[in-house]
Amino acid sequence: MRKYDNYKDSGIEWIGQIPEHWEVVPIKYSLLMPLTDGPHETPELTPDGIPFISAEAIKNDKIDFNKKRGFISIEEHERFSLKYKPQMGDVYMIKSGATTGNLARVQTNEEFNIWSPLAAFRPAPNKTTTDFLFFFMRSSRFFSAIELGWNYGTQQNIGMNVLENLRMVRPTIQEQTAIANYLDRKTAEIDELIADKKRLLELYEEEKTAIINQAVTKGLTADEKRLNDSADTQINEISKSNKSTVQTIKMKDSGIEWLGEIPEHWDVKKLSGVCSFVRGNSSFKKDELLSKGNYVALQYGKTYKVDEVDENFKFYVNDEFFKDSQVVNYGDVIIISTSETIEDLGHSAFYNRKDLGLLGGEQMLLKPNSAMVNGKYLYYSSKNFTKELQKYATGLKVYRFNINDLKTIYISIPPIQEQENIVLHIETECALIDAKNAKTKKLIDLLTEYRTALISEVVTGKIKVI
Repeated sequence: MRKYDNYKDSGIEWIGQIPEHWEVVPIKYSLLMPLTDGPHETPELTPDGIPFISAEAIKNDKIDFNKKRGFISIEEHERFSLKYKPQMGDVYMIKSGATTGNLARVQTNEEFNIWSPLAAFRPAPNKTTTDFLFFFMRSSRFFSAIELGWNYGTQQNIGMNVLENLRMVRPTIQEQTAIANYLDRKTAEIDELIADKKRLLELYEEEKTAIINQAVTKGLTADEKRLNDSADTQINEISKSNKSTVQTIKMKDSGIEWLGEIPEHWDVKKLSGVCSFVRGNSSFKKDELLSKGNYVALQYGKTYKVDEVDENFKFYVNDEFFKDSQVVNYGDVIIISTSETIEDLGHSAFYNRKDLGLLGGEQMLLKPNSAMVNGKYLYYSSKNFTKELQKYATGLKVYRFNINDLKTIYISIPPIQEQENIVLHIETECALIDAKNAKTKKLIDLLTEYRTALISEVVTGKIKVI
């Protein structure tokens, strides 16, 4: 990459060397009006009116109006606008909460207003451009300065006085425009690559779901059974494209609409016929969780997105929480019974530990009858019946189902040995997908790091782009 001919010390450690003809000034000297924010009062939200934006709407460097806090009346909008009225070209930064430092540019002339967690920067056109200011503030170097200025109360925040006095570099307006245009183009290219990789991750997950659903409802093809009898090294060497997809076993109607046809020699049973149920009611508070203890604490907030509770799950409690009816053993399946989104209701996790766990609230436990159902097979079947279970959901903002709903769910039951073969097949195939998944995530991380580094190097003049 090209460099400028001559550099000088910026005098600011986190900025470092800059081109000799650039200047360094407090941000406030590049603004058309003093740094400000939204109202510090809680407005009355209305069913319609003027969109009211807060921190949750600042997503991926943009304002997501679908994430607005709500609407305010025209009268409230006019009153709040006496302090600050949004304008095309303003730059917002979240100044409090977990997402402190996140940014967005105002890229609309539509009327809206903002709340106090957002600081509003209005660039002075003869001093700096909106896009250059945005990219400079988006750099990792600037973010490190924000972190140094954080205060901590109930949450992290940064004061307005600290913000407006943070230093920024100022090339000529012509250079700023060229730099911003370059970064807009390059970051868009990188973002598209990242988006492609994220779509690939989604396809991998869909492929895993299809493998699981096929195996627990239709069984294994002859070739898949033969693969299960082979050594692991042989399994990994055989391409999926070489497998036969011809089903050689006879099928029958399961009698359950969503299950469809199943192998003729399989049974169909209600969950209540193959396992027992436990409702979680312990409440493990965050400050009660230990790094070591007698029981693994299956707190709702910790198991909510986990597919397997293994040795990497390090939350514990001691004997004061022990209850016989809530003990979790190896092979049990944890089901999330309450969720704010219907999509996550019924999420399941397999308990893959030899030490005992204790079940927290908002969850239910399936304890398999080992003579009838393999615990792992039950877990993979739970991934298949989630959509059916969600039909029982009640509630508006919080969805839930009860144990009686769970007892009505049917699953297909092959012979135990066949269940074990199905589990082996699923885990072999999913392991191959997980390996591809890991490589793709690593590439996303590298692209994200490159994007961040590129912005920082260009806006501080370490790389010349004009």
